[in-house]
Amino acid sequence: MNRLDRITLDPAVMGGKPCIRGLRVTVGTVLGLLAAGRTHVEILAAYPYLEPEDINQALAYAARRLEEREGPLVVA
Repeated sequence: MNRLDRITLDPAVMGGKPCIRGLRVTVGTVLGLLAAGRTHVEILAAYPYLEPEDINQALAYAARRLEEREGPLVVA
């Protein structure tokens, strides 16, 4: 399983949303750009401090989150 070492969660950055390498670029922003039809090249041009692996890990993070299961918390 690939590590997601470029995805950070910090309450002091973007309200704790998952970000790319502690930058003020959220995973959601990257995914939104991809969903809007932007290419990797366009995203990297718009955010020159991002790297190709940042986009790959944003996609991997989203895929993992979608596969998570949540259940009711049982308190004994």
